Amino acid sequence: MEIEIQMMDGIRVATVIGSLDALTSDKLVTALDSVIEQGGNNQVLDLSQTEFMSSAGLRAILTTLKQCRSLGGDLRLSGALPGVIKVLNLSGITSILKIYPTLPEALASFG
Repeated sequence: MEIEIQMMDGIRVATVIGSLDALTSDKLVTALDSVIEQGGNNQVLDLSQTEFMSSAGLRAILTTLKQCRSLGGDLRLSGALPGVIKVLNLSGITSILKIYPTLPEALASFG
C-alpha cells in the first residue's frame, strides 16, 4: 500500500493506493496522525485506488475520524470502489461518516 498526501482547497487529502488491511492499516493511521499533528483536522481519504479493505482498515478510518472530530474537524471519504463500498455499508460506518462519489464533491462538502 502507498499513501499520497496533498493539500487541495485547504484540505489535506490522503490517497490510499492498494489494499487497506491488517498489514497496512497501521501505516495509514501513522500517516494520518502526522497530518493531524500538522493542523489537518479536516481530511479527505480518497479511496478511488483502494482495491480491498478489511476490518482493520475500518478501524484505521474510525480512529482518524474520532481524532479529527475531537479537534473540531471531520473526515470524509471519496471515490470508494464497489467492493470497498460494500464493506463500508456492511459495517454500518456509513451512518456516521460522509462518503462522496468523487474527490471534488468531498472537498466541496467542507465549504
